[in-house]
Amino acid sequence: MGCRKRAAKRELLRVTAGSDAEGRPAVVPDPTATAPGRGAHLHPTQECYDLAVRRKAFGRALRTSGPAGLSSTPVAEHLARTHVRPDATTRNWSSSS
Repeated sequence: MGCRKRAAKRELLRVTAGSDAEGRPAVVPDPTATAPGRGAHLHPTQECYDLAVRRKAFGRALRTSGPAGLSSTPVAEHLARTHVRPDATTRNWSSSS
């Protein structure tokens, strides 16, 4: 959905339309792929998520409409909790003298 590249279903994160912690309409992660209703899939990376947000792909993929749109914060929080960002693992530990 974000980067538009194909991958096996098990490699992707399913998201569905639901509610956030305050009860507002939101895109929510469905890592077990068991939630009822229409779902969409994206790579579980920050880059793919950012592209989906920039392209406003969540509303189209989930076929939802509304004046304010859907918040995708729950998906961003899920990605932050469960996936290591590439830049966090490539630190340069060498020191210059």
